[in-house]
Amino acid sequence: MPGLSCTRPTRPGRIGAIDPHHSFPAAASPNFAHTLSLSPLFPLSSSSPPPSSPPPQQPPRELGFLPFLPRSAAARNCTGSPRPPLPSPPLQIFVFMSSKEKPTLGGQRIKTRKRNIAAPLDPASFSDAIVQIYLDNAGDLELVAKSIESSDLNFSRYGDTFFEVVFIGGRTQPGTIKPEEEGERHPFSVLDCAAQREAILPYVLYIQKTLRRRPFLIKNLENVMRKFLQSLEFFEENERKKLAIFTALAFSQKLSGLPPETVFQPLLKDNLVSKGIVLSFITEFFKEYLQENSLDDLIALLKKGKMEDNLLEFFPSTKRTAEALSEHFTKEGLTSLVEYNEKKMFEVKLKEIKSTLTTMINEEAEISEVTDAVKQQVKDAKFPDIEVVRMLWDVLMEAVQWSGKNQQQNSNSALRQVKAWAGLLNEFCTSGRLEVELIYKVQTQCYEDAKLMKLFPEIIRTLYDQDVLAEDTILLWFRKGSNPKGRQSFVKALEPFVKWLEEAEEEE
Repeated sequence: MPGLSCTRPTRPGRIGAIDPHHSFPAAASPNFAHTLSLSPLFPLSSSSPPPSSPPPQQPPRELGFLPFLPRSAAARNCTGSPRPPLPSPPLQIFVFMSSKEKPTLGGQRIKTRKRNIAAPLDPASFSDAIVQIYLDNAGDLELVAKSIESSDLNFSRYGDTFFEVVFIGGRTQPGTIKPEEEGERHPFSVLDCAAQREAILPYVLYIQKTLRRRPFLIKNLENVMRKFLQSLEFFEENERKKLAIFTALAFSQKLSGLPPETVFQPLLKDNLVSKGIVLSFITEFFKEYLQENSLDDLIALLKKGKMEDNLLEFFPSTKRTAEALSEHFTKEGLTSLVEYNEKKMFEVKLKEIKSTLTTMINEEAEISEVTDAVKQQVKDAKFPDIEVVRMLWDVLMEAVQWSGKNQQQNSNSALRQVKAWAGLLNEFCTSGRLEVELIYKVQTQCYEDAKLMKLFPEIIRTLYDQDVLAEDTILLWFRKGSNPKGRQSFVKALEPFVKWLEEAEEEE
């Protein structure tokens, strides 16, 4: 309207100046108190109130974005006269205090973990310390064991060095068995004692006691023994004998955890075998071990070392025959080992002959062809005649088809097999002794196999009819047979047939 003036306050959200004479309501928004960035004229403190005198007037300041400012009643009325000036109120700044404590960082301070820095190896100092223990105790193994037990040496790190000192009296050069030129040595090692059981046994017991206290050292003992056995050619003959006696005593005393393959497998190096070093070592080992242990214990040890079937591998290639093995061990007084090897070789060859014979029977080959093949293999293997007869009967019965629906069908199958191959049995039962052995074999199998229990008299009669068994042989078994297995029942079952034979003999 003309003649009138109206002062419009700044709209919310606009940029403008604030009138210093404008009074703000007491209930102004706390956001507004925080939005004003004015330099206070007095220090803010919760304990000291602001002064009563008003502060000097300040010129308007440019502010940023402001919230909505409530209007007073005078500002809402537009009059024709100019608005009278308002008294300047004191500047009020609202400070809102909270009784709650401000959050702070807390907890335990974690230290940064340092990396494990491995100390450099120093086997020389460890070796010197062990040697000094031997020297201080004058080689008394009981005192040495007590001193080592109470020491704080790092055996877990220098286990190999420890056993090198035990065996040769000092530390060896890396990768060899030669003693280290620098460093101390002691004269109480295994290789420095006499090559006798009584002198070496205390060292075995001493190591046994050490391993009980520190069982983790068994791996170090394996490492050192493997290294020495692979390097036997660098030892003198007397030293090799001492190592052989120590090894035998170690197994005889059941040294904790020492595996047999640790000993036997490293010996099979071609250069050691060809020079005869391995044969000499293993002979001393066998002789010492069998002094307190049986042959069965030795065979069990060889089986664990996977050597029970490979005794010939200890011999040089030019002497790798059964005759050479028998001659060598017989000369050394190991006849029980010779007998075992012959039995083992016999079983291997017998298995080969059985396999060949079974194949030919299943293929229904001619009896003459089978006979020639068996005779040739028997000649090559040098089989005793008695074993051949037993083997033939086993193979014939194993080839029977025991798949009948009842006992009668199985019995008929067995009798047909005997008739079909009676000619093969006749070729090898060439004497009364072998015929009696065949009867014993039939008796034993009929006693042990329920399927053949009632077939004994019929089998004997079939063999008689096929001219495999003579009349005198049957009567001899009936009257004086020595095999006790089922003899009474078999004699009673065969009695009618024997009576018939006796009557026939009288008639003749």
